[in-house]
Amino acid sequence: MGRRRMRLLLDTHTLLWWFTDDPRLPSGARGLIGDEANEILVSAASAWEISTKHRLGKLSGVPDAAARFAELVAADGFTHLPMTCRHALRAGAYDMPHRDPFDRMLAAQAELEGIALLTRDPAFGLFPIDVVW
Repeated sequence: MGRRRMRLLLDTHTLLWWFTDDPRLPSGARGLIGDEANEILVSAASAWEISTKHRLGKLSGVPDAAARFAELVAADGFTHLPMTCRHALRAGAYDMPHRDPFDRMLAAQAELEGIALLTRDPAFGLFPIDVVW
């Protein structure tokens, strides 16, 4: 019997750590991302977050991540996940104290698309989603 194919949405830090081969990305997460049987999704919210952090000077370790975002995602064979009105409405409707708009969007996408989120961020425990890591 073959492996079970997983669909995984990468949190922005997970994506950046993958791009830079950062040692903070554990081997288990690396294995899931690198497993060609899995579908790895990257949200437009991550592009937005990376672009914003680049503008604010908070991405010194990956200075070209914003400019090369689409190229880097494509090179790894990841799938782009666009943000929709449905996602935005769900992200805005969460009744909880967590205010980060990028996290709220990723949670909404994970919930509505039935995708596990690959993250180490404990804040996602507040959301009704599956978290892997």
